[in-house]
Amino acid sequence: MKKTILTFSGIIFGVLALFQLSHYQITYSHLYSEVVVAIVAVVFLLMGLFIAKKKRQTANEVPSTIDHHKIENLGISKREYEILQKISEGLSNKEIGARLFVSEHTVKTHVSNLFQKLEVKRRTQAVQKAKELNIIA
Repeated sequence: MKKTILTFSGIIFGVLALFQLSHYQITYSHLYSEVVVAIVAVVFLLMGLFIAKKKRQTANEVPSTIDHHKIENLGISKREYEILQKISEGLSNKEIGARLFVSEHTVKTHVSNLFQKLEVKRRTQAVQKAKELNIIA
């Protein structure tokens, strides 16, 4: 938590310093405002890329604690598990079918089976229960 606070404090300090510098350059120099705005835009782009890279690194560091024994106990097949993962990614039945090379009707059948096995009525409930049971990340 301290690292996050320090990182964002540094970013805020850097942005404020950049704005002060741009104000100085526009007021006391012959720089055009478009150049300063472009420099600020590039700095924000670089900060965004840096933050996105850090987020990807932390997401990859999260250990996978999927309970494969629980999946077997629930009787979830390999294909149903693949579909459950795609549901957790927010894909529609049509998109899931296209990615897994099965028909939309087949996806609906697997989703229905998942709902029965997880004892839920909606996709969001299925994802929530699967996360609670540690069968998806």
